[in-house]
Amino acid sequence: MFLAILFFHISEYILAMAIHGRSNVTLSSLLISTHYILAMIFSLAEYIFEIVFFPHLKEYWVISNAGLAMVLIGEVIRKLAILTAGHAFTHLIRTYRLDDHHLITHGVYRFMRHPGYSGFLIWSVGTQIMLCNPISVVAFVVIVWRFFARRIPYEEYFLRQFFGRDYQEYARKVGSGIPFIN
Repeated sequence: MFLAILFFHISEYILAMAIHGRSNVTLSSLLISTHYILAMIFSLAEYIFEIVFFPHLKEYWVISNAGLAMVLIGEVIRKLAILTAGHAFTHLIRTYRLDDHHLITHGVYRFMRHPGYSGFLIWSVGTQIMLCNPISVVAFVVIVWRFFARRIPYEEYFLRQFFGRDYQEYARKVGSGIPFIN
């Protein structure tokens, strides 16, 4: 899990610096919040508690390997989203349109409107499945889903302002990439 977290955040930081410049990238712009750190600490505490008191819960290698596959798939989807969108991909929701801001509908965006979010959801839940952390699996699904359930409508309000009918048509044809969020 530590390698997955390190790779995810280091590669995210490197891509953000390459695309937006070092002066425009901070920890807050990468969405590393107190809540995120607490969730990771809780998942580590759950893992340690269960390995000490319920070690049999950690012996399901098929489940752990499925989690590893989810981590890899989520990572690839998210990084494809970042690379495809380029300057249009930001960690903080843009509330104004820049001159070079274009609607991205190609690449992975052909299949889902928010592949970065979808990739993160798959990656984060996958980390907990990989650890065979049943409590954290449920917690991560609920917390990450709720975060995106609030964030996507807010972000899409601005995308509709920026791109008008083009975005409305795109949203009608292409799902969000997050279950139960249209």
